[in-house]
Amino acid sequence: MKVLFTEEEIARKVAETGAEITRYYQGKSLTIMLIVNGAFIFGADLVRKVDMDCWVDSFAAASYSNDRSTGVVNFRSPPKLPVEGRHILLVDEVLDSGRTMKKVAEYFRDAGAASVRCAVLVEKDIPRPEGLDHADWACFSCPDQYLVGCGLDSNELYRNLPYIGIIE
Repeated sequence: MKVLFTEEEIARKVAETGAEITRYYQGKSLTIMLIVNGAFIFGADLVRKVDMDCWVDSFAAASYSNDRSTGVVNFRSPPKLPVEGRHILLVDEVLDSGRTMKKVAEYFRDAGAASVRCAVLVEKDIPRPEGLDHADWACFSCPDQYLVGCGLDSNELYRNLPYIGIIE
């Protein structure tokens, strides 16, 4: 395994991102929506660095199967909290093709959210002609490589690694 981002680097960037999000949403009611399974580790770390009262919810949506994008976003479970009128921050571990994030953002806008923004742990430096172009907040940017750790997986393995790595 080649380590791309260490546990210490991740902790520092998550804290910085949490502070930026806190400043941005100051005076607004924030609802943080974690896209699981991938976002549960990054999301837990991030919400503890957002220094304001906020609601936290999760839902399952994915476009990957067997380490490959299917091109179709599958909503496996809806959020529990109502969406209408809320400022929604979508949290995921990676912005890859951007298809999932784009579809999820559309879902929340169509449900009447006051605003929809997104935060990711890693944004890959790739063109996204069919997906969301960029995250509003990204802790890291990297070339198009298959990443594992901190919620990123390979067939549901390696999510628990405390760093982000590349399988060699």
